[in-house]
Amino acid sequence: MRRVGPVLRDAWYLSIPYFRSEEKWSALILLVSTIALNLSLVGMTVMLNFWNGAFFDSIQSKDWTSFTQLIFLYKKTAHGFLPGFCEIAAVYILVAVYATYLSQWLQIRWRRWLTARYLDDWIGDRTYYRMSLTSKLDVDGTDNPDQRISEDIANFVTSTLSLGLDLMNNVVTLFSFLGILWTISGSITLLGVTIPGYMVWVALIYAIVGTWLTHLIGRPLVRLTFNQQKVEADFRFALMRLRENTEGVALYHGEAEERGALNGRFGFVVGNWWAIMRRTRFLNFLTTGYGQIANIFPIVVAAPRYFSGAIALGVLTRISDAFGQVQSALSWLVSNYSNIASWSATVERLGTFHRSIEAAHVKLPDGAVRDQHGEAVVLDDVSLSLPNGQKLIEHATFRVAAGQSIVITGASGSGKSTLFRALAGIWPYAQGTITLPAGQSLFLPQRPYMPLGSLRRAATYPLDPASVPDEVLAEAMTACGLAHLLPELEEKRGWSQVLSGGEQQRLAIVRAVLAKPEWLFLDEATANLDPEAEIALYALLRVRLPQTTLISIAHRESVARLHDRRIVLAKGRIESDSTILAAPAE
Repeated sequence: MRRVGPVLRDAWYLSIPYFRSEEKWSALILLVSTIALNLSLVGMTVMLNFWNGAFFDSIQSKDWTSFTQLIFLYKKTAHGFLPGFCEIAAVYILVAVYATYLSQWLQIRWRRWLTARYLDDWIGDRTYYRMSLTSKLDVDGTDNPDQRISEDIANFVTSTLSLGLDLMNNVVTLFSFLGILWTISGSITLLGVTIPGYMVWVALIYAIVGTWLTHLIGRPLVRLTFNQQKVEADFRFALMRLRENTEGVALYHGEAEERGALNGRFGFVVGNWWAIMRRTRFLNFLTTGYGQIANIFPIVVAAPRYFSGAIALGVLTRISDAFGQVQSALSWLVSNYSNIASWSATVERLGTFHRSIEAAHVKLPDGAVRDQHGEAVVLDDVSLSLPNGQKLIEHATFRVAAGQSIVITGASGSGKSTLFRALAGIWPYAQGTITLPAGQSLFLPQRPYMPLGSLRRAATYPLDPASVPDEVLAEAMTACGLAHLLPELEEKRGWSQVLSGGEQQRLAIVRAVLAKPEWLFLDEATANLDPEAEIALYALLRVRLPQTTLISIAHRESVARLHDRRIVLAKGRIESDSTILAAPAE
């Protein structure tokens, strides 16, 4: 098992911020209430120990009055007032139900807060993008962030509360029954030595042996559980990738390769699961046998005193119950080893994920100095490189004034798309100074992002769909050649698979028409359309967005001629910067 110290430190780091957050008072009230109800259950368990003694004594003495009083009413005994079983059971049920209810209430509030925090850390400052540039998935703990945020956080909250409350209950139970067992078990003489409270020592030795054997056998389960969570997430991610790229796989006739890859990933799931099964089998042999022996063990040990007449049947049942409570509390690790292994693996996954988020900001350079308060787009001595250090563009300097339309061209690999990312502020491998205007900017990549949900949401992204009137949206889609999709605006489908590449790019132009940015950047945003359609859409942008400055990246000469100015990238530098003399085609 992973060393206890690092696991507990990670668990503390994950847990304590919520109880210091803006929700701390409600969180603490729920936590204290849940603890109080659980302690009440322990108190009622102690009461039932005394009740058992009195109840079995009434059976042994054939005392019908005491028997009925102890079931339905109450009885005064040498140990004090004892409520009837019906009263104890009614209160116990009520407390147990609300202990669970309040615990679940705290779980969902805690999970909601922790999920929001991780989403903010992961999405904020484009950390998700930074991590994708630098992280080694199997090393840095950045594989399957969807699982870590959705499943691991839920498992962490649930397991932390359940294991924490169970541990607290067992500690309180231990000290509550330790005195009872010490008192009623009496002493025993072995080899001339009198041992007071001997059943306490028997329970302690029994628990120590069981805990040591359990840890010895179950230790590999932590790593196996961690691996199982990983390979399950990898398999699910591969299925999602196939679902998101159905057309590409179908066109390549790649079904056999995909099936083989999926079977291979599922093979890891099965293989690791078999390893868990084998290890769990050994552990279950131990824990099940340990638990079964514990049922009869205290009675066998205490039986000589009962048969000698030193103790009554009621005392014997109390010894058995108290021994069981003490032994169970001392054997908490034995009973919960599998749960602890799963919890430890979850803590490790969340801990490594958080450290990866922090490392994403440490590993990456700060990028070019950015100023978003200018009146033009200005690059001043800007150099761009790949993550491996290879230079793409060196010492580039140019200025784009408001109102111009400029096209950036160059051979594949010359750095056009990387320049696009640097202008968008998401490329960290940049030096120099980039000045951007203060007005609203919109960046359209070659492959538009299609969010989950309705076609209306996809067409208005990133605007709030409710902020766009129906008639405005319908007119924009009609102008961009998507009138045939208007009847499906409220349909929720996988639009990235339903729409063709050209339709998706037309939808991106709809977004630009609706957003009306002052600066519009297009990275081959119409490359999937025929030249006539490109000309028509650029003409539409000029008419609908007359005050918008266009900065395009393109390969086609027909697109270049729709602009006023051309910058050509070649061999890591700006090869030329010239005015396009020909007027855009009408």
